[in-house]
Amino acid sequence: MTINLAKQLHIGIQQIGLNLSQSQQQKLLLYLELLAKWNAAYNLTAIREPEAMLIQHLLDSLSIWSHIPPGKILDVGTGAGLPGIPLAIAMPDQEFTLLDSNGKKCRFLIHVKHELQLDNVSVIQARVEQFQGQFAGIVSRAFATIIEMLQNTEYLCSNKGVFLAMKGNYPATEIAEIPQHLSLQQVIKLTVPYLAAERHLVIIGRQRG
Repeated sequence: MTINLAKQLHIGIQQIGLNLSQSQQQKLLLYLELLAKWNAAYNLTAIREPEAMLIQHLLDSLSIWSHIPPGKILDVGTGAGLPGIPLAIAMPDQEFTLLDSNGKKCRFLIHVKHELQLDNVSVIQARVEQFQGQFAGIVSRAFATIIEMLQNTEYLCSNKGVFLAMKGNYPATEIAEIPQHLSLQQVIKLTVPYLAAERHLVIIGRQRG
């Protein structure tokens, strides 16, 4: 990766309030390098340029770091490992489970896990309805609509857990479909460095009372 990309990453993570070591930044750049390399054969993402990947994948994923609850986190429909891999690099003391049904993508993720020595990452190839577990946070970046995410993963969320849905424009229609037994906790307008497009994080919890 070029010096320019390393500098962009360094500035970007500072802008979103992250303090990452040189080693963590190097792991993020290596992940970017692996993503670009494997993408040619595996078609992991429609974004081809490393600079665009850095902004739209790495920094976008990291923009939610301060909203990740303590405890085990499930990245459902993780695809190429987004947001799970960048978050796992930035938050080494938390456990991240990356779930996807696509074999090629899971093989890529297993390779990344070993290359980057990410001991806090588990890669599971399965359909979500076949998976079992309990998580403090369930995050989705491009998995489905909010209602589909909730219907498919609610049984995996602990009683005090939260759902974190990463979205583009403010998803008013999807928010209106949230079931009454669940509670919209917060909609946060995210600021992703170098990105002009709107990004939002929708946080949903279990209804109290």
